[in-house]
Amino acid sequence: MEAHIKEHPAWFHRFDASWTPTVLILHSNGTERYRIEGYLPKEEFRAQLELGLARVVFKEKKWSDAERDYNAIVQNHPESDAAPEAMYWAAVSHYKGTNDHTILGKVAQQLEQKYPDSIWTKKALPWSGH
Repeated sequence: MEAHIKEHPAWFHRFDASWTPTVLILHSNGTERYRIEGYLPKEEFRAQLELGLARVVFKEKKWSDAERDYNAIVQNHPESDAAPEAMYWAAVSHYKGTNDHTILGKVAQQLEQKYPDSIWTKKALPWSGH
C-alpha cells in the first residue's frame, strides 16, 4: 500500500510517521515489523528492504528461513549498512534454530574483522569472549 501524506493524513498518525519517506513493513495482521525512515540510495534501500522482510520471517520463528534470508543480504549487499546487522541476526537465527551457541562467538569475530566500526559488532561483544 502506498499513501501520500496530503491524501491520507490519518494514516501518518496511525503509523506514527514523522518524516517522509517512511516505509513500513507490516505483518499480514498489520503489526509493524520494520521501519525505514528518510531517503536512501537505491542499493542501500534494497538492502534495508530485504532486512525488513527477513525480520518478518524471524518474528514468525522460521529460524532456518530467517538465517537464509539474512545471509543472502550479507552475500548480496556486503558493503551496505544492512550487512553487519544481517550477519548478527543470521547468527541469532542459527542459534535459535539449533541451540548451537558456538555460532555466536564465530560471528562476533567475523563482525570484528569485516565491520569493526559497526554498532552490530559492539552488540556482539559479549559473544566474543573479550
